[in-house]
Amino acid sequence: MEDVRRTKLLIIGSGPAGYTAAVYGARAMLAPILVEGLQPGGQLTITTDVENWPGETAIMGPDLMAKMRTQAEHVGAELVSDIIASVDLSKRPFVAVADSGTVFEADTIVVATGASARWLGLESETRLRGRGVSACATCDGFFFRGKHVAVVGGGNTAVEEALFLTNFASKVSLIHRRDALRADKTNQARLFANPKVEMIWNAAVSGVIGEDGVTGIELTDTETGSKRTMDVDGLFIAIGHDPATALFQGQLAMDAEGYILTAPDSTATSVEGVFAAGDVKDKLYRQAVTAAGMGCMAALEAERLLAHGAKSEAREAA
Repeated sequence: MEDVRRTKLLIIGSGPAGYTAAVYGARAMLAPILVEGLQPGGQLTITTDVENWPGETAIMGPDLMAKMRTQAEHVGAELVSDIIASVDLSKRPFVAVADSGTVFEADTIVVATGASARWLGLESETRLRGRGVSACATCDGFFFRGKHVAVVGGGNTAVEEALFLTNFASKVSLIHRRDALRADKTNQARLFANPKVEMIWNAAVSGVIGEDGVTGIELTDTETGSKRTMDVDGLFIAIGHDPATALFQGQLAMDAEGYILTAPDSTATSVEGVFAAGDVKDKLYRQAVTAAGMGCMAALEAERLLAHGAKSEAREAA
């Protein structure tokens, strides 16, 4: 017999958006259920020092997420270690089925599934993934002590990955296809001041060299098209993320990149009762604090929708 769970508020995904929605949902007496997903805590669990979280001069990403998780449980949210495999948003209550077989019936849903790392799409990159090719410096940087590694990207993520890798590697080459970085000025200043960092401008990685592990990369000049090789021991990809929205394709309105669309100044999606918060809908800021703010908004909007619905039913009964 299948296990059916009924809830006023189901939160799909964790991270700052999901955990904050759980806190506000619990405080609103909605008894929320949060299904944590494949990566409990989200992207911050693979982040090192977080220096822009209000109230914390510096805190490790995993520690911050552990605190948020504990808080969500403390105020009464139920956290479930499972993965949602399918959802049906065509009727209410909404139905979400987990990998374990548990069926969740929910009056409202907050989608906080986040985003995942984007890859270059090279055959050689895929073949050597986990054998010198990585998208997580925090996870794998330790294995490159005293070695030369390359990082691909030009935003804050790439700069932060490169700086973190200088704690282990003897040399870090940051490769960017343009002649200027997109990262904020503070991060750029730190990067350029680090003697272990080498900048490689106007270049794209067009191949990864190696059999059982990375021994080098092929670089293509983005202006001339000329190619050259560089000896490196590891390659870290930091070129952005893709929103984890496959579950909702065809059910929620999205933009061309797969980010969930919401109403202005709101987390409300194209389906009444479904709200989206965090990186699953935000491709502009992508910050922990903005994700948390959206998680708060989503829970408050869900609570207001439920309250108005209850009032309408009471008027009809009278």
